Amino acid sequence: MKWLSARPAQRAAHWLARTAGPVPPAVRDVVIALVVCAFTLGTMAFAAGHQDESRHLDALGVALLALGPLALVLRRRYPAAVLLTAVASALTYTMLDYPRGPLYLAMIVALFGAFAAGLRRLAYVVLTFGYVGFVWVSPTVNSRSLPALAPAFGLAAWLFVLAGMGEVVRLRRAYRAAEAQRARVQSLGLAEAERRRAGDERLRIARELHDVLAHHISLMNVQASVGLELMDSSPEQAREALTAVKYASREALGELRSVLNILKGDTVDRSGPDGAPRSPTAGLAHVDDLVARTSAGGLSIRVERSGHARPLAAAVDLAAYRIVQEALTNTLRHAGAGEAVVRIDYGDRGLDIAIRDNGRSAGADRWASPPDALTSGGNGLHGMRQRAAALGGQCIAGPVPGRGFHVQAHLPYGDEPNGHDGAGTPAADPATVPLAKGDA
Repeated sequence: MKWLSARPAQRAAHWLARTAGPVPPAVRDVVIALVVCAFTLGTMAFAAGHQDESRHLDALGVALLALGPLALVLRRRYPAAVLLTAVASALTYTMLDYPRGPLYLAMIVALFGAFAAGLRRLAYVVLTFGYVGFVWVSPTVNSRSLPALAPAFGLAAWLFVLAGMGEVVRLRRAYRAAEAQRARVQSLGLAEAERRRAGDERLRIARELHDVLAHHISLMNVQASVGLELMDSSPEQAREALTAVKYASREALGELRSVLNILKGDTVDRSGPDGAPRSPTAGLAHVDDLVARTSAGGLSIRVERSGHARPLAAAVDLAAYRIVQEALTNTLRHAGAGEAVVRIDYGDRGLDIAIRDNGRSAGADRWASPPDALTSGGNGLHGMRQRAAALGGQCIAGPVPGRGFHVQAHLPYGDEPNGHDGAGTPAADPATVPLAKGDA
């Protein structure tokens, strides 16, 4: 109803805007130049028929009248040159004593173009010299009477109004440019944040895949080697080893499936009945199962817990489990150790984890392990450090005096809003994690 009640001209403008769509700036400039040129030539030709005392409007006069309007085609690329051309052609026209009339429209359009381009100083200079030239110099050259003070000051007031309108045009153009720049910056910032999130997600998935596959494949490798060694001499023990390989491979497939579900937007394997999780998410509650599986490879592991156990955030629980898993995997594969101890301490403001074994310490063999080994500073150690750092904690690893290797981590509970507990508790000295009670 509101659209129907609008005036016919407004309805026509709305219809034209919807049908034609956005008009390119170059096309708009050509249309404006042609309209101004037609208006100027038409009105000046009409005015020339009623001014017998002026010079006859010849070809030179028509050319001067058309020069300023036609120059508006280039007002976006060369605003200063267009403004000077429009003023100079009109001033030359009046000084040659051609008929007077509304020949200032091209100069007004060019003046607004100069303000929009930020050429304020040039615009004010041209306004001043144009005023003096048209009001005082041109009548003097043509031996005409000078205008009275009242009309002269009235024209000056209108010029100030034009200058104010030009400033409005300039500020509006600057505001639009600033908004466009802000939108571009925001778009770039969102794109960069999206790339950063994608990179973080890839790193997280890579850590999960490494931890899951390295642990279970290491167990399968150890048990398969045992089975091959005992197949002829002790078939029963070989059967147990191969059974352990079977269960380890099944566990590996289950955890691998849960990791791959991350790529599908679900962090939990919900392939069970009615969408229920098929297996619980890895966490410290499953450390005993992890120890049992790893012990099947011939490593004696003891778990010690201290402090008041408390519910952990999912990220802290998973990181703690993965750190224990990676440390035990490294011990099983590369340390040649017979014993290991896992200590889990629920502190006041953070979870402290320590894993120590009695395997090779700083010898060449221990450090010459494959690239993914913890002791080589490969994916395992780097991944554990990343997990701890992402939660505001830290993880250190290295040989202990005498014989053995240790991994220790501190994970804040995440009670603070930023996910850090602010404690920054460093890991304890490795000598405080004995392999047996009373061992220093």
